Amino acid sequence: MTTPATPPVPVPSPVLLYGRLGLIPFLAPAPAAWLWPDLAPAAGAVLAVYAALILSFLGGARWGMAVAAPRIDGRIVSLAMLPSLAGLALLMLPEAWRGGQLAGLAAAHALQGLWDLRATTVPAWYAGLRGQLTLAALAGLALGVAAVGL
Repeated sequence: MTTPATPPVPVPSPVLLYGRLGLIPFLAPAPAAWLWPDLAPAAGAVLAVYAALILSFLGGARWGMAVAAPRIDGRIVSLAMLPSLAGLALLMLPEAWRGGQLAGLAAAHALQGLWDLRATTVPAWYAGLRGQLTLAALAGLALGVAAVGL
C-alpha cells in the first residue's frame, strides 16, 4: 500500500511578495541602461550597490540561522560574514571595472545561493524560493554586465 504524497508547503505570501519585489532592482537597471544610455553609469552603480546589499542581507540571514542553532558552530558563523565582506570589497573596485564588479557579485550570489540550497534548518519551501530568486538575480546581473560592458 502506498502512502499519498504530502502536498508541497506553499511559500508564505509576504515572503513570496517581498522576494519577488526585491528582484526589481536586479532586473530594471539593464533595460534602463539600454533605453537611456546616459543613465548606464548610474544604472550599473545601482545594480552593484543593490547586489552587494542583498549579498550582505543573505549572509546576515545565514548568520542568524547559525547563532539560533542549539549548538553554535563558529565556522558557520565566520563563513556567514564572508558575503558582506565580499560585497564591500567588490564595491570598492573603481567605476571603470563595473562589468567585472557585477560579474564578481554574480559569482558571490551564485556561491551564496548554492550554500543556501544546502541549508538544513529552514522551512520546506525555502530552497525552492531561494533557487528561483538566485536565478533571477543572476539573470539581472548578467544583463547588467551586458549593458555596461566588461
